[in-house]
Amino acid sequence: MDFIDGLPKSHGYEVILVVVDRLSKYGHFIPLKHPYTAQSVAKVFMDVIVRLHGLPDNITSDRDAVFLSTFWQELFSLQGVQLNLSSAYHPQSDGQTEVLNRCLETYLRCFCAEDAKGWYDCLPMAEFWYNTCHHSAIELTPYEALYGRPPPLHLPYLPGESSSAEVDNTLINRELKLQLLRHHLIRAQLRMKQQADKHRSDRSFAVGDWVYFKVRPYRQVTISETPHHKLAAKYYGPFQIIRKVGPVAYTLLFPDSVKIHPTVHVSLLKKCYEVPSLVTYPPTTDLANPHCSDPEAILQRRMVKKGNKAVTQVLVKWKDLSADAATWEYSNILKTRFPSFDP
Repeated sequence: MDFIDGLPKSHGYEVILVVVDRLSKYGHFIPLKHPYTAQSVAKVFMDVIVRLHGLPDNITSDRDAVFLSTFWQELFSLQGVQLNLSSAYHPQSDGQTEVLNRCLETYLRCFCAEDAKGWYDCLPMAEFWYNTCHHSAIELTPYEALYGRPPPLHLPYLPGESSSAEVDNTLINRELKLQLLRHHLIRAQLRMKQQADKHRSDRSFAVGDWVYFKVRPYRQVTISETPHHKLAAKYYGPFQIIRKVGPVAYTLLFPDSVKIHPTVHVSLLKKCYEVPSLVTYPPTTDLANPHCSDPEAILQRRMVKKGNKAVTQVLVKWKDLSADAATWEYSNILKTRFPSFDP
């Protein structure tokens, strides 16, 4: 399950909760309003999914704040539902929902190109179309996989069958839209599959192997940002593998100074054939650490996008460190940690 956010407001709704069954591929598209919480999402999940299908054996999701909340974890653990979270920086762990998100966005883009705020009215038809279309992975429709019988036939409308001109025009337009949507969605699915297959490679490691870890500083908030992140190192390490988590994820032995989730996807690892004498670590500045250096001066300011808001970042020069070691920090976090600092 996953969220599609950033949509224009339609009938008060701005978010779509996408839930897809791993076995039958049957999907549900549930509109949500901002702000949503773990409690409100859980209520919608119970009202729509559990009411129709019962509680699942396990739920795979990304590391959204809703899915990491204590309420969400405690609620489903008491119901005997296993919660699986995607590994850091690898949304493909929840790839089934991510792909369905793109298909749904393509559907809505084709249907609502002229009126983006009308996506809410198209959502029921989008769900019905997806569940009654042939799925290449299971070689039948999700509807048939779930209910054990073919979906009801869609009877095409022949122009002139209705005596009402308004009904006639409405049904003709619906037929034209359905044909166009079917063409766009099938083309988008094939294109996504071809692009994904180009970048896949088989690799595996054993417990005890040493590997280099690929990290993106501009996407990892626990790593200090540099003024020129495009020229920063891509790989750090090597680090030792201490555990294999499933077929495509590994747990690395990170020191306490590295504030990164230790379980990562295999695509972010590169084998180290000879362990060097010097191990490189991602540059971090832990503001919660009482031994962290005090800020000395603000060198620059900038506005960045965080979620749907614009926030201020400052380039901080730390005491006893050179200007080259200055890091970008969020202004509000810096003021909270160092209230007496007045630049």
